[in-house]
Order: sequence, then C-alpha cells, then structure tokens
Amino acid sequence: MLKSLRIRNYRVFKDLEISGLYRINLIGGRNNAGKTSLLEAIFLLAGGRNPHLAVNANVMRMTGPDPIVAIPQALETTWKQMFHSLDTGIPISIEGCHEVHGPLALKVSLEPWQGTESLPPASFGGDSPSEVPVGHSLTFRYKGSPSDDSLGQIRFRPTGAGGSVDVNQPGVPNSLEARIILSRSGNIQEDATLLGKLRTQKRGDLLLDALRMIEPNLESVEDSFASGVPMIWGDVGLSELVPLPVMGEGMTRLTRVVLGISAVPGGVLLVDEIENGIHHSVMSKVWKAVSTAAKQFDVQVFATTHSYECFEQAYNGLGEDGFRLHRLEKSQDGEIVSNRSVTYGSEAIAASIEYNFEVR
Repeated sequence: MLKSLRIRNYRVFKDLEISGLYRINLIGGRNNAGKTSLLEAIFLLAGGRNPHLAVNANVMRMTGPDPIVAIPQALETTWKQMFHSLDTGIPISIEGCHEVHGPLALKVSLEPWQGTESLPPASFGGDSPSEVPVGHSLTFRYKGSPSDDSLGQIRFRPTGAGGSVDVNQPGVPNSLEARIILSRSGNIQEDATLLGKLRTQKRGDLLLDALRMIEPNLESVEDSFASGVPMIWGDVGLSELVPLPVMGEGMTRLTRVVLGISAVPGGVLLVDEIENGIHHSVMSKVWKAVSTAAKQFDVQVFATTHSYECFEQAYNGLGEDGFRLHRLEKSQDGEIVSNRSVTYGSEAIAASIEYNFEVR
C-alpha cells in the first residue's frame, strides 16, 4: 500500500503532502479543494505501464467528445490545465512511498517539439491540407527506485488527426495497477466481463453478498449475453432476471466498486463521490463490503465524499481504526493560495463523531 504522497504543481496543488495512508482512505473537503485532483494524481503515478492512463486522467472530466481537440494547439491547451496556475515552466512532480514497491516518482513536463503536422482540409474549413506546427509534447518520466538512475519515459504529441496522439514509449518500470471510478460513469459490458472473471476465480459470492446488503431479496447475479451484449442480471424472485441498471443506481454503484477492487489485485482503487446513489441507511454495510473485498484482493481504496453521513457510516461500519479521513483544506495567504491535508487518526475520528465536528 501507499504510505505517503507528495504532489507538486499539479492542478490546484502547489505543494501537498499526505502521510498516514491506510487501506481505506476517505477524502473530504470543500468544492475546489482538490479531492478529484488527488485521485487523478494517484492515477498518474500508478500509470507507468499504460501510457494512455495519463491522457485519460487529464481529460476524464470531459462529458463527451469535443471536436476542437483535433487541433494540436487546442490539445496543448487541455494539457496546460494540468499545471498549477497554468505554469508549464515548472514540471509536475508526484511522489509516493509504497510498502512493497518502495519509492515511486513521476515528473510531467510540457516540452517543445520541432516539426509540423499535415491536417485534412476539414480541420480548418479549407480546400487543401494545412501544415501546422506541432508545438509541444507532454513527457512523463517515471522512476521506481532511488538506486535506479534510469528513467522510464513516455512522450505524447498531438497528431492533429481527430484529437489523437502519437505515443513514444521505450519502456517504463513496473508500477501499480490502478482503476478509477468516476461519478455516474461506467460500462455495462465491462461490468459483465469483470464479473465473469470473478466467477472463474470462484469468488462470485463476493459481489452477491455485497449487493444483498442493499437488496436482501437478491438470489443470484449472472453475467449473460441474453440482450445481445454482455450485461449483469439479477434474480430478485420475479419470473425473469432483471438487468443490473434496472435494480437502481445504488446497486450499480456498489457493483462497480466491488468489481473494480477485484480488477486490480495488489493495486489501488480510486472512487469519486462513493456515496452517489446509495442511501445513507445502508452505507455502513456498503463500507463493510468494500473493506472485505479490499482485504481479499490486497487493494488500497481512496474515495472522495461531500457527505457527513458517508463519513459517519464509515465509522459505524469499520470502526474508528478501520479507515483514515484526509481532509483537504484550501487556505489563502495574501496572494498565495495553497492546499494542505489534515489526516484524522482513530482518536480524532471518534471525537469528531461524538461531538459532530465538521470534517467534510
């Protein structure tokens, strides 16, 4: 598991340090305090073996395709948003200490790239192809150990064709497996595939037991192609099976969390707004299911929340020593805006519950 993190020059973080990381980590804080940015930073640090994670982590807040990113300069503008105060002159630095892999480090920089790219006429509304300067490449340098002077390097540059990028990846050191679950997003076909893999390991009951905490009448869950595409179906005692999405947002959300844990054994699961779609009355049971799955697959969980009830139910379900709360705070000192993290240990968690302190 990751024991500590340091994030510099990434999005809202000028310099953020977090220690005391646990198997289950709940991330609180007001709007724009950096909760989602923290998940993205961990995702980037763990993405060395899959360079496309780095690009996806940067654009994952987009709600749909945007044709403007077909222009290289526009894609560079998107990348620029990764840097604190849009200052691309200072590289992004993300460091972590893992109890198995040791020190992990990533530096991200936007560097000049010489050359031009030929774009089709439709890109600028003309009648002939246009030659435009490529401009810059986004370069990721990974380092897995202080005793290893070699750096794994991944370089992205816009191609100017449909927003795609050319990836140069000569090789990077081994990194963590990571998976990120965003608010109200997912893929029903991927859900079914992950359940199929879990069932081949004879662990399908892990998901069934978790979902029964929300729907006690659930008799079984199945991955099936009956609708023409892979999908998860549930038996709730009716004459036919019911598709998972029909059973409610809470059931779907918990399914994706449990299956997400099973997909990254020994790795990290990142969940944005974990309580979405789940009623607070069953949230303590949900936390127990998340903890059980995380222990079985040796996975570390980071989850953001806006809800005091979510924090309270984590305490009810896991106890004061079953998780850690990290509250991101944004302070302003003159013209300098900085972020910091306050970690609540077991005693502070118990006191905040007893006296109803504001910890979100």
